[in-house]
Amino acid sequence: MLIIVSRYLIPKGFRGFTFFPFVFLKYRKDTANEVLLNHEKIHIQQQLEMLVVPFFIWYLLEYTYRLIQYRNSQDAYRNISFEREAYDNEKDLNYLKLRSFWQFLKKL
Repeated sequence: MLIIVSRYLIPKGFRGFTFFPFVFLKYRKDTANEVLLNHEKIHIQQQLEMLVVPFFIWYLLEYTYRLIQYRNSQDAYRNISFEREAYDNEKDLNYLKLRSFWQFLKKL
């Protein structure tokens, strides 16, 4: 995982973004935020499992579906299966050691 800090690359309302193998953070102080970094590490694992490009295709398609379903961009984002897995497990710093392959499918 390579961390890049730049407030100009992160969309408004977000503190981090992962595009394997990079984690982009808005604030330098977040390089010490274990929960945020664990959240982004979960996304790295998801991207590896899906060979990166298919991850983003699925992510966009699921976001579009959730946007139609919830009619709210924040609710749509929070209910993407990848995000649900990451948010539900971000505080468990041992999660990735025990995580099963394609675990995000359980969050569909």
